Amino acid sequence: MPAFLDSVTLAAAGGGGGMGALLIQLFPFILIFIVFYFLLIRPQQQRVKKHREMVEALRRGDEVVTAGGLIGKVTRVADGELTVELAQGVRVKVVRHTISEVRARTEPSRSRRDDDDADDSDEDARS
Repeated sequence: MPAFLDSVTLAAAGGGGGMGALLIQLFPFILIFIVFYFLLIRPQQQRVKKHREMVEALRRGDEVVTAGGLIGKVTRVADGELTVELAQGVRVKVVRHTISEVRARTEPSRSRRDDDDADDSDEDARS
């Protein structure tokens, strides 16, 4: 019987750790989550954000690569899809988010007001 009492006494003495023991046990899991966040989750979120911005900025004349590897020029931009010309007279509709890369961007077209201002500055420079 004394051996039984000794084990009960040891169990009661070891159980007094409480909150400190719980934090020590959870610390490796917290550390693993932090490492996963900075090495996997955060970079993936940044790539998704960059892709979303690239897709939203597409316009006519951009040369794009689809997820299937087709290279073409954007001829029409609609809400959720694009019309891409792959070759002379060969046009396909693709879902906007399947564009994986923009190879060549077109310059934004200048508005009529910018053209008028440029003409006025040219005339002033000649005088």
